[in-house]
Amino acid sequence: MQADYGSTLAALVREEEELQFTAFSNGDALALGLKLVERAHALGKAITVDITRNGHQLFHHAMAGTTPDNSHWVRRKNNVVQRYGRSSWHVGTQYRSKGKTFEADSGVNPADFAAHGGAFPLSLRGTGVIGTVTVSGLPQQEDHELVTSVLRAYLESQR
Repeated sequence: MQADYGSTLAALVREEEELQFTAFSNGDALALGLKLVERAHALGKAITVDITRNGHQLFHHAMAGTTPDNSHWVRRKNNVVQRYGRSSWHVGTQYRSKGKTFEADSGVNPADFAAHGGAFPLSLRGTGVIGTVTVSGLPQQEDHELVTSVLRAYLESQR
């Protein structure tokens, strides 16, 4: 079955435009990080969560059942968002849509970059990307969907 990359990429662009903050504090990082951990716990999943703003790690938690590898995935996914300004799932999907792989065709070191789902741009409306909200521990699309669903709920609760 051929994936519909065009509609997937369009949906990812809309998601990145929708899930933006007007301000983001250390308190927001704590509340959002805890909500991600709570959701994973409710689903019976083990994840590592990381929230970074302007290079400053504001929240990091590794749930029981994760390994140090998850933190390495977080770092590599965060590097993709910082370099490309898009979610790590979006960047990986762009390469797949062209019949390519990020690892072979991006020209970056795979030891430092992973275009796998789970890192989402922390963006301020009118400013742009200021950091990342990242999850590692699930299959990559589930990592992405966990981050975006919790981000969406958190932003709606702030209105």
